[in-house]
Amino acid sequence: MFRSYFLFFFVSIITLNSLSSQQIRSLKGGGFSGARKNDTVSGETKVILSGKTKYTDYKVISHKRDTAYIDTTLTIKKEYKFNYLRKDNFEFIEFHNQGQTQNNLGYSFDNLSQFPDIGYRAKQVSYLEIDDIKYYKVPTPTTEILYRTGLQQGQVVDALFTLNFSERFNASMFYKGLRSLGAYRRALVSNGNFRGTFNYKTKKNQYEIRGHFASQDFFHQESGGLTPEMLENFINEDENFDQRSRFDVNLTDAESQFDGTRVYLEHSYKLIASKDTLNNKDFSNLKVGHIFTNENKSYRFEQPTKTTDIFGASNSISGTNNTAESKITNNEVNLEFNSKYVLGKFKAKVNFTSYSYGYDTILNSDENINKLRLEGNAISFGADWNAKIKNFQLNADASLTPGSGRLAGNYLKGEALYKKDSVFSLKGSLLISSKLPNFNTLLHQSGYDDYNWQNDTFSNINTRNLGFSFNSKWINTDLNFTNIDNYTYFGTDNTPQQFDNQIIYLKLKVNKEFKLWKFALDNTVMYQNVSSGSSVFRVPEFVTRNTFYYTDDWFEG
Repeated sequence: MFRSYFLFFFVSIITLNSLSSQQIRSLKGGGFSGARKNDTVSGETKVILSGKTKYTDYKVISHKRDTAYIDTTLTIKKEYKFNYLRKDNFEFIEFHNQGQTQNNLGYSFDNLSQFPDIGYRAKQVSYLEIDDIKYYKVPTPTTEILYRTGLQQGQVVDALFTLNFSERFNASMFYKGLRSLGAYRRALVSNGNFRGTFNYKTKKNQYEIRGHFASQDFFHQESGGLTPEMLENFINEDENFDQRSRFDVNLTDAESQFDGTRVYLEHSYKLIASKDTLNNKDFSNLKVGHIFTNENKSYRFEQPTKTTDIFGASNSISGTNNTAESKITNNEVNLEFNSKYVLGKFKAKVNFTSYSYGYDTILNSDENINKLRLEGNAISFGADWNAKIKNFQLNADASLTPGSGRLAGNYLKGEALYKKDSVFSLKGSLLISSKLPNFNTLLHQSGYDDYNWQNDTFSNINTRNLGFSFNSKWINTDLNFTNIDNYTYFGTDNTPQQFDNQIIYLKLKVNKEFKLWKFALDNTVMYQNVSSGSSVFRVPEFVTRNTFYYTDDWFEG
């Protein structure tokens, strides 16, 4: 599959609301060092920017504590992220209406979750996970806004507001809202993502705490595709049906709703701290920490008028709650220390996890399901290691959940990164994962007879991924080898199945940009090969993106 783009013009809106040199406001506590001077005037504080504040002071901190800064430049990579997902969608093919699901053109296995999820992955394309949440540290109140239109009364707004009440305490609020009617009938999408974050540390960094709250909802009208007659008219390009809104669809009153809420809290206390790095202590610091996560997800499909021609026979029980609900609560207790003997940081951790997934009632009178819910608890043991040896950075994360329960499995991820200043970087990674497939493949209920199943004999999905990447000013490459045992998929009869053989998957992606004067040609090529399991694991062999663009500075000052 080949995919090309030609870029004419793009605009990104980012606003930094800085305090003016004459702003008057009340201050309780100090600000950023070197960022402003305080003069008391008539009982108030006059805030004067010292001129030392730079754009690099507006820091963005990832969940893994990697620090970047708010980037206000206009580049081709920023254009690739100027979409609803706010990320480069090179490996996805979009449906006609923004906010709908996206099909994978390629797969990445370098960031798998440790435990199974509720499933319904098609409704979670724009769901923000824990790793997607950002934290901030800014010298002045800061706002970032993205707005773009879409098909047929479609708009999306993504807004951020963040400020530091002091140098050590930051709070942020985010909201992304989308509503788009779409070009076809029954294609309305209405999504919302709200996030609130905070991070705080004491004066001597002895106690640190950060957390976030996320509430997300995704409403979709379901069309079921074009009717056979309309599909024939579309293929034959009938002039009476040149407007997509005139095509009849299979479903006239079906809707789906996916909701999710999450509370995340992480804090730590430094038990031992060393001020002198030349002392003879074994530990430069010793820290005890606790992480609490509570996440609730739900999915429901509503259709007042049953369509047996598409989904088959129905023996639904009216007046029941057809919502599938999932709740996962995790408490992690960890002990972290720095030591010259481990060349960096080492963290030992224990996780206590409880889960519940299922339904409140029986939805089909003919089903043979004997469980309404999957529930249980699990204890996991693990460790993290981060070390730096000259230009080498080593990272490792391991976790083991013993037993025979539904959360039993293991997780191991290791990385080795070599960076030569700003010239090039080379990284190798290894991931080994074993976990059950998502809950909706193990248990599912529906008013339609063919969509009820209970799979108690499914085995763990075993994934092994070996990756290499090389990034430089000349060329960027990524190479991944992946093996999967017990790959779980939905077959032609729409029921979950596990593949008997092994999936062997190779992915190679190369990026190179050519520049001449103020013109540039950015090229990305991805090659994929499935040597075993191509009948169920399907990806295009080639995907390309070629962008020709012009860039220049048109304004000064």
